Amino acid sequence: MTVRRLDPVLVDRIAAGEVIERPAAAVKELVENAIDAGAGSITVTIAGGGRELIRVVDDGAGMTPQDLELAVERHATSKLPDGDLFAIGTLGFRGEALPSIGSVARLSIATRRRDAPQGVGLVVEAGEKGIVRPVAAAPGTRIEVSDLFIFTPARLKFLKSDRAEAQAVSEMLRRLAIAHPDIRFSLEGEHAGGFDWPAEPIGEEGLLRRLGRALGRDFPENALRIEAEREGFRISGFAGLPTFHRGTSAGVHLSVNGRPVRDKLLLSAVRGAYADVLPSDRHPVLFLDIGCDPRSVDVNVHPAKSEVRFRDPALVRGLVVSGLKAALAAAGHRATTTGGARTLEAFRSVLSMGGNGNAIPRPSFPAAPEWSAPLPAPAGALQSGFSDFVAPSADARAHLAEPSADALDRPLGAARAQLHETYIVAQTREGVVIVDQHAAHERLVYERLKAERARSGIARQPLLLPEVVELDPVDADRLNAAAGELEGLGLVIEPFGPGAVLVREAPSQLAGGNLQRLVRDVADALAEQGQISSAPGSLERRLDHVLATMACHNSVRAGRRMRPEEMDALLREMEVTPNSGQCNHGRPTYVELKLADIERLFGRR
Repeated sequence: MTVRRLDPVLVDRIAAGEVIERPAAAVKELVENAIDAGAGSITVTIAGGGRELIRVVDDGAGMTPQDLELAVERHATSKLPDGDLFAIGTLGFRGEALPSIGSVARLSIATRRRDAPQGVGLVVEAGEKGIVRPVAAAPGTRIEVSDLFIFTPARLKFLKSDRAEAQAVSEMLRRLAIAHPDIRFSLEGEHAGGFDWPAEPIGEEGLLRRLGRALGRDFPENALRIEAEREGFRISGFAGLPTFHRGTSAGVHLSVNGRPVRDKLLLSAVRGAYADVLPSDRHPVLFLDIGCDPRSVDVNVHPAKSEVRFRDPALVRGLVVSGLKAALAAAGHRATTTGGARTLEAFRSVLSMGGNGNAIPRPSFPAAPEWSAPLPAPAGALQSGFSDFVAPSADARAHLAEPSADALDRPLGAARAQLHETYIVAQTREGVVIVDQHAAHERLVYERLKAERARSGIARQPLLLPEVVELDPVDADRLNAAAGELEGLGLVIEPFGPGAVLVREAPSQLAGGNLQRLVRDVADALAEQGQISSAPGSLERRLDHVLATMACHNSVRAGRRMRPEEMDALLREMEVTPNSGQCNHGRPTYVELKLADIERLFGRR
C-alpha cells in the first residue's frame, strides 16, 4: 500500500473523534469559548440530548468577519498570541473545536462585536465552509449545532439515551458554572434539569451562593472556608463538614486556574484529607480552586483537557491535604445541621401516623397503685429502690442538680439525662443535644492517641503478666511483620510459637481493655490495609487505621451508665477536640434540635 495524504475533511472527522466524543463535549468546547470571550451571560439550549440541537448564546466580545472566517479553520485561534504553549491563561487554546464540530454536524454561527453596526454569519456543513454574510445579531455570539454526528453514523451508535446525554450536558455545565460564579449560566432542554443561575458578585459570598445553588441549599451552612498558600500555589474554596457527605464523588468539584478538572492527583489528595473522618463508602462535598502561575501546570496532556500535570505534584498534593485537614480540625465538634433536620422528620412521620387516625402502638403495663413523688434521697438509694424491676432505660440523675448558666451557654450544653445507657441528652440555651456516648468517646480516645504519637510516641504500660493471643498463622505472621510499627503505637508484641503472639506492653490509654480482642482486631486492620505502598501518606494512613481500631476498644461502651459529672466532662472534651463531630468511622457523634423546631413539631409556633 502506498502512503497518501488524507483528505482535510477526513482529518477533521478523525480529530472530532478525539475532541467531540459526545454532545456534552461539544457544549463544553463552545461554552469555554464563550467564557474566554469575556461573556457575562451564557445560555445553552439542547434538544434530543444534544444530538438534534445545541444552541449556545453569549454576550461576549464577538468576532469580526475576518476572525469568523478563520475561526472555523483547523488550528486557528486567538488564544496563543505569543505562541507560548507553556503559559496558557485561557480555557481553550488548540483551535480544534469549531472545525471538528463542523465536520460531523451542521454548524451555524452568528456574531457581532459591540462596536459593529451589524453582525456576520457563517454556515459549515460536513466540513464544507460557506461564505461570511451579514446577518442581524445581538452583541456577542450565537452558535447552533444541529444533527450532531450525522456524517459519522458509527459515532451515533455509541451514544446513550437522550436522558443520559442531557444529564451529561447538565453536569458539565454545572462544573463550569461553579468555577465561574461571576457569569450567568442558563440551561434549557428536555431531561436536562434546566436551571438559570444569576451572576454572583466576585468574592467569598458570591461563590458560596453559587455553591448553594449547585450543591444544595444545605451546603452553605455546613461548609468550611478553605484558604492555603505555599510556594506559588494557592487553594481556595469551600469544603463540607465530614458528616455532610454523598454516596458518589459527584459532589467533589475541582478547578485549576478556573478550569474544571477531574484530576487523579487532586482526587487522591481530597480522599487522603477526609480518610480519617469519612466512611470508606462515602464522599465529601466541596469546591476547590488551585491557583498558580500557568507555567507551573501543563493543561495540554488530555484530549478533553480534564486532567493536568503539575510541575511539582507532591507540593500540590501536600497543600491540598494540609489545607483541608487544617480546616476540618479547626471546625472542632461541629456537625451538620441536616442531622437535626432528619431527626425532626422522623418525629413528624410518627406524629403524622397518629394524626391520621392510626393509633400509635403503646406498651401495656399491669395495673399499679397510685404513684406519689418520693422524698429526696441519695442517688444510690434511688437507684437501688428499683432493683426488683427491669433496669430503667433513662437515667435522670443529672437532672437533680440545676445546670450552671455557663454550662447552658456552651456549644454542647449541660448533661440532663442518659437514655438507654447509650445516649446523653444535654440542654443548651437554644435547644437539645443528643450525644452517642460510644461514638463520641471513641473519637476522643483516637485524637489523644494521635496527639501522643505526634509529640513523643504513645505512652506504653508493661503488663504484669504478658498475655498470649492465639491467632491464625497468617494473621500472626502479619502482626510480627508489623511489630516495629505497632511498637510505635504502644503495642509491644513478639512471636510465641506458630499461630500465636505474646503481648508485653499496651498503650496506657487502653489499660484494662480486652487485649485478646484488641490484638485480633489490629490483625484484621492490618489485613484490610495491606502492604505499605510508596504513595505519599500511605504509612500514616495505615498507622491511623490501626490507632482507630485501638481507640474503639477503650471507649465508653453503649450500655454503660455514666455519672452526671462524667457526662459533662465528655461534653466539655468534645468541644475542644478536633473532628469530634464524627466518630472514627465517619458517623455523627451528636445531633442538635433547635427549640424553635421542637416547638413547631408540637404546634406551639
